[in-house]
Amino acid sequence: MTETNDSIAVQARGVGKRYGGLWALQDCTIQVPAGSITALVGANGAGKSTLLQLLTGLIKASAGEVTVFGERPAQTASFLANVGYLAQEIPLYADWSAQDYIDMGRHLNASWDESLMRRHLEELSIPLDRAVGSLSGGQRAQVALATALAKRPKLLLLDEPVAALDPLARHDFLASLGQAAADSDMTVILSSHSLPDLETICDRLLILEMGRVQLADDMDHILATHYLLAGPQSTKPPLAEPYVIVQETHTGRQSQFLVQTEAAKLPHGGTWHTTPVSMEEIVLAYLRHHQTGQPNKQNGDKK
Repeated sequence: MTETNDSIAVQARGVGKRYGGLWALQDCTIQVPAGSITALVGANGAGKSTLLQLLTGLIKASAGEVTVFGERPAQTASFLANVGYLAQEIPLYADWSAQDYIDMGRHLNASWDESLMRRHLEELSIPLDRAVGSLSGGQRAQVALATALAKRPKLLLLDEPVAALDPLARHDFLASLGQAAADSDMTVILSSHSLPDLETICDRLLILEMGRVQLADDMDHILATHYLLAGPQSTKPPLAEPYVIVQETHTGRQSQFLVQTEAAKLPHGGTWHTTPVSMEEIVLAYLRHHQTGQPNKQNGDKK
């Protein structure tokens, strides 16, 4: 089914960003459905922060075109009114209180929802009058999240906001984010290295490696189309085309192939055995190709 423009939050066609002779992002073509929560995954230097900065208008693309709700990203008041961005460093003034951020937001944002921010912090027993620098890391992250949410953005971009948090604070942060997304039609793109955390709230996955898109799809569909096949050593699996071999390993007696294909095309019986794979196994398989390039393709199949 073809999606209408109203159903697409982010559209990128052949987008690239070059710094000198180095491409931080290259040939990025994706669609992010409106209202979705996308997990952005990749190793350090894969291009995750570059993509997020392109979507905010902080940097300009060197190639291709990107739009956010049909509009080209720019550092203008009209565009930024619909976009929230939270960086890994949790950039807050240490001597400011949450109340100071409430007051600032009221003056800078036309759609500022003061009651939402107050309610969010009060439910977590975070004081409004204490300097942010005196709060715990988890509390500071919640103040930053509440500030971003109170802006009522259509698109919220988060660049590894839970990287420095302990497990409990990370859980609480993601629970707050998930609840906020459920209570609105906001689109979220969340970058993180912790895949188990992302699986709890995200419904889509975008894998970047060496500046290129490796996989971009609905999580349920990814799980339903990736399998581990085990069979005779050095023998290719008997699959109907098209299919993608994401990763293959060979031992003295057996060969294993992690493949992307439809369930109906899997071999049944004989010398081949099929097992489902976890999301973590799938992600690791794609990321391991950062040294050799894209996963192998058969019959020109596209990921």
